[in-house]
Amino acid sequence: MDQSRRSFLGAAAAAGVRHTRAPQPPDPSPGEQTSLCGEWMFRPDADPHWTAVRVPHTWQVMPGLTGYRGVAWYERKVDIPADWAGSTVRIEFEAVYHSAWVAVNGQPAGEHLGKGYTAFRLDVTRLLRLGARNTITVKVDNSFDQQILPRGHSSDWALDGGIYRPVTLLVSPYAYIERVAVDADPDAISLSAILRNSGEGEFKGTLGYRVIDEETGLTVLERAGANRVTLRAGETRHVALPPATMKEPKLWHFDHPHLYAAEVTFGSHALRETFGIRRFEVRDGGFYLNGERMTLMGVERMAGSNPSHGMAEPESWIRHDHDDMKELNAVFTRVHWPQDRRVLDYCDLHGILIQTEVPAWGPDTFKGMSGEPAPAIMNNGLEQLREMIASDRNHPSVFAWGLCNEVGGQNPAAAKFARRLRDEARRLDPRRLCTYASNSLETTPERDVAGAMDFIEWNEYYGTWYKGTLDDLRRTLDAIHEAFPGKPIVISEYGYCACTPDRPEGDPERIKVLRDHTGVFREHPAVGGAIFFCYNDYRTHIGDQGTGAMQQRVHGVVDLLGRRKPSFAVLREESSPIASLEAHGNDVTVRARKRIPGYTLEGYCVRAVGYASTGIPIERNEVSLPVLQPGGEARVTLAFAEPAVTRVELDVVRPTGFSASSNP
Repeated sequence: MDQSRRSFLGAAAAAGVRHTRAPQPPDPSPGEQTSLCGEWMFRPDADPHWTAVRVPHTWQVMPGLTGYRGVAWYERKVDIPADWAGSTVRIEFEAVYHSAWVAVNGQPAGEHLGKGYTAFRLDVTRLLRLGARNTITVKVDNSFDQQILPRGHSSDWALDGGIYRPVTLLVSPYAYIERVAVDADPDAISLSAILRNSGEGEFKGTLGYRVIDEETGLTVLERAGANRVTLRAGETRHVALPPATMKEPKLWHFDHPHLYAAEVTFGSHALRETFGIRRFEVRDGGFYLNGERMTLMGVERMAGSNPSHGMAEPESWIRHDHDDMKELNAVFTRVHWPQDRRVLDYCDLHGILIQTEVPAWGPDTFKGMSGEPAPAIMNNGLEQLREMIASDRNHPSVFAWGLCNEVGGQNPAAAKFARRLRDEARRLDPRRLCTYASNSLETTPERDVAGAMDFIEWNEYYGTWYKGTLDDLRRTLDAIHEAFPGKPIVISEYGYCACTPDRPEGDPERIKVLRDHTGVFREHPAVGGAIFFCYNDYRTHIGDQGTGAMQQRVHGVVDLLGRRKPSFAVLREESSPIASLEAHGNDVTVRARKRIPGYTLEGYCVRAVGYASTGIPIERNEVSLPVLQPGGEARVTLAFAEPAVTRVELDVVRPTGFSASSNP
């Protein structure tokens, strides 16, 4: 048995090498970050032979291992500089699915169990050999497990084992900022910090911050030396900074995704957090963003579906898919599990409102539980919720916490689980909305725990997963609205899945469902949003088509490889805030859609490219549109200097640079 395995099977934690703490530099520093992405050695538990792989990595896309569920091992050598003496060194895993045990130089460093979508950090300072080569070993298990979420086989997505998100070494002073929370709305900015002293003596330091406009680089708010803090050796403390107001802040909006950075300093350590200032709320039965009532539309993406990458998606593929979503006019989405940090960064920067969720899916989540959720499931759900909120709360794109999905909301155990998570989410992040995606509102909706949420989410599949017609859809919407008046309804899923023998793949049927059902949603005043399911055909262990890494469900407007189906163009049209774009000579008329989606268009323009009779583009023209309210109309005139222009292609372009509508 090798040394790393002995360490996991009960070896005592090593005393490690003790280092004298060096004096701290006078000026705050963010410390160092060393990526541990790249080449690692890998092997399944029963295989003694190591194979070189690149982390982020999942074995679920490797030949011969696509169906493997169980334990596997990763190992990496890393040189640790001698000048890290006097520093705290932590290793951060952004996610390992689903359980990880970490060792450094054969000694246990820590574990993160049953939480496969959230980041964790381990202090490895005393296990390192400075000025020498060190060995990091990670044991990973992705076995189906009845005591964690997703429970057993209950989930309908790819449960890819491995170190599938980035890994980083974080080097900081011994007294450092562990985490910063930012609450920012138009009225006030409130910051708090988790501070830790990993040293052997008391530490006294000053805590302060400044806010920087990301666009200009200018400091717009500063509170240097706001707090004096004393930490005992080994102490961790949460400290709230005095709230402040900003004069005329630039608000975050999906069409105007303005960002700020908070640079928080404590002693000689600095930590930078990006955030946005905005207010997303429910009132008067609708959604309001920064005081504007609006209705929203988008599409959900199922990550990990490209068979070349699985869940270990490179940034280029994340960007590819989300660029597609922006072309689809998706400004509103939800996901079934906590997302890669790079996904949320994209949504912040480019403007997509996103709901992230605790990965509790399906009625089997509470199978065998009569009145109470099982303690293990309850605790695991709470732990995943807490870690998701701690990691993602500063992202302005995150508008709501999703608590669970299709769990049978009239089941007492499921209802108690959802209420308990709701209470905890409100305690930790009282400004953000909470909801859950229900599939149990077709009968007696008033009994569903959906009514305990800030707004109602309903996964609607009449004519596909549910028997029924458009009239049944209308009646159910009426019944939901009657049960929960004053709460907006979001259609959290709808679409067409070729997932049963009686429903073969047929994109025309997907297009029909998209158009017909969206039309019904637009008719109903209580519907505040709709999310089509889904962007992509997706990999899943319960897929009915494909084999190996391509086992899948066919549900999307693109296939596993990202190739677009005809329904892609229809979804782009239906999700556009532009109802029509017409040209008569040089005059262009733009009509804004009234609802689903319906919001003010500010900063949009008409972009025209003129073509010669040879098909060569020879002139480009751009005209700003006036502010358009939902249902409004504007006419602009194009002026081409080149007389050889015989054909014109038009785009209505968002302030973010993405096209909202095209003609032809």
